[in-house]
Amino acid sequence: MTYTKWFQTHAQKHQNILARLTKEGLSAEHIVEYFEFENMAKKEPDFCLLYATKTKCHDIPHLNCYWCACPYFRFNDNAAADKEGIIRYSYCAINAPQGKVFQHENSIHHDCSDCTVPHDPKTILKNFSTKWNETMKECNLTF
Repeated sequence: MTYTKWFQTHAQKHQNILARLTKEGLSAEHIVEYFEFENMAKKEPDFCLLYATKTKCHDIPHLNCYWCACPYFRFNDNAAADKEGIIRYSYCAINAPQGKVFQHENSIHHDCSDCTVPHDPKTILKNFSTKWNETMKECNLTF
């Protein structure tokens, strides 16, 4: 699955949940709280494939899934090769120190598995929006 396909599918799932929660009149704080891993795995099992196995994508105690797909992650499914023939498909816009690079043959992908930046409720609330696509608009560089 390409980054773009996953991104579009996930955006729709996220928007469906938000539509329901905002209709219920939940505050930003309660919406972010709703997206805690344990709650989402129980109430929204189709949101993430990992929920079925109770496996977290990031090994942190209080994983919040509101920004599953970080607003600082940049991807381009149609990236061109550089002079050495390497294609960089993704990177971190803020160069988070926990980020790593995964290189396979002639492709490079950003590995966010050790990063906690987008999973902290305080960070999410500081930049909160119920419009996931708006928050994530800079992620997809193929548009």
